[in-house]
This record gives sequence, C-alpha cells and structure tokens, in this order.
Amino acid sequence: MLTLSVIPNPLQVSANSLVSAPVPDFRQRILGIPFHVGGIQQAVDLALQGGLIVIPSGPVLADMPKDPAQRKALEECDFALTDSAFLVLLWLVFRRQALPRISGLRFLRLLLERPEFRRPAASFWIMPTSDGARANCAWLGARGVPVQTEACYVAPIYRGGPLEDPALLAMVEAKRPQFVIINLGGGVQERLGYFLRTHLTYRPTIVCSGAAIAFMSGQQANIPPWADRLYLGWLLRSFDNPRKFIPRYWNALKLVPLVLKAN
Repeated sequence: MLTLSVIPNPLQVSANSLVSAPVPDFRQRILGIPFHVGGIQQAVDLALQGGLIVIPSGPVLADMPKDPAQRKALEECDFALTDSAFLVLLWLVFRRQALPRISGLRFLRLLLERPEFRRPAASFWIMPTSDGARANCAWLGARGVPVQTEACYVAPIYRGGPLEDPALLAMVEAKRPQFVIINLGGGVQERLGYFLRTHLTYRPTIVCSGAAIAFMSGQQANIPPWADRLYLGWLLRSFDNPRKFIPRYWNALKLVPLVLKAN
C-alpha cells in the first residue's frame, strides 16, 4: 500500500485574486507529476491562487517518455487533476491506492460559477478555431460569463518541442486577466501553458482544459454529468468520432507499463 506524499504548497496568491486565506494543499507525485488528491472544491479554491493547472488524458500521459518538452510541462505544473479514469483504475489495480477521480469537465463548470470568474475582463480564452471561439463565447455570454472578442485568441498550429508564442504572451501581458483558459489538444496546451507561466510578469490562473468548453457548448460530443461520473466520456467521444478517438485511446495502453514501473 502506498502512502500519501504531501508536497509543500509553492502557490502564491496572485495580485488580482480574491482568495486571502491559505487553502490546504494535498498533492502526490504520480509518474513525476504533482496530482491533486484532495476534493474538487479544494482544487477550485487552489486554482484561484494562480499557477498552471493541467488535466492530462491517458494518451497524453502515455506519450510522456517520447516528448521531453511535454514531460517538463507536466512535471513542473502547479498541480494536475486526476481526470484520466484509466490512470485512476490502473493505480488502484497495480499500486493498490484509490485516487479520487476529479473530472476536468466538472472542475471547469465549478470554476465558471465562481464570482471571481464572472467579473468583466477576468478571463482570456485560447481557442483552436475562429468558429469554435464564436460559439464558445456566445455560450459563455448566455450563462453570465462575459467574454469579449478581444479576450479570445485563435491559436496557430504549433510545432513540437519547447513552445513559444510571443504574440500571445504580449496580449495576455497587456490585458492581465486573472484566468487564462487554454482549449487546445492535449500535448500542446500543457506546453503553451508552461510557456505562459514561465514568461508572464504576473501570476494568473492558467487552466489547460482542452475540449471541456466545447463539450458544454455543443461543439463536440455531449458528455452528460452521469456519463462523466461513470468514466464514460472516452466512450462517447469514440462514438462521436471513432476515426479520431479510437486510435488515440488505444495508444493510452502504453500507460500500463509506466504505472507498473512507477516508484
């Protein structure tokens, strides 16, 4: 039976955060990544303190050994969420430890409900396409989360390896939002978030939430709360786009030997 390793909390309260009291922080290094192993409300409270929050999928975790830049971004994030049901199940079977599964989709829903997030100009969104940006911003606005056009950035196609985007950095630096939400594919968004966290002169909350907003706005497969609770999000995505997602989730099987070899 593994015991919980508590890592001292390095998170500092950002200048524009409304959080004043320290939030208890419980993280455990799993595959070298500081995963949050407390509750989901606690994770949202911690997120308000700023830093880089990643939500790695099983396929992203499985590809870490062949992608040093991605590994660095994951290992040096402020904390990660145990959104991957496959990781949670593997850790229970092979390591005999029950990890709490924290849904990235539910985490974003709760974050969107916080009054800090709903303030004007509080958030900045990085989107994969202009059509997706318009649809997502309209969905957010209809639910009381004001997002202006100038608070959205349509990302270019990024190369592999360490990632840089000086134009994006300048935009975020000029606007200084409390929240930067990156809605790109896994393996890219974590490297982009790491670049921003490393180069910005202030400390916003940077969340690599992937397709979570697209699920909610109807741009991708609908994942109702019951399916998310039952670890079935991957299955619904596979039904919706089998050619894209079945090979991706098959690739996640490479996570098995990584868990077996984990310290």
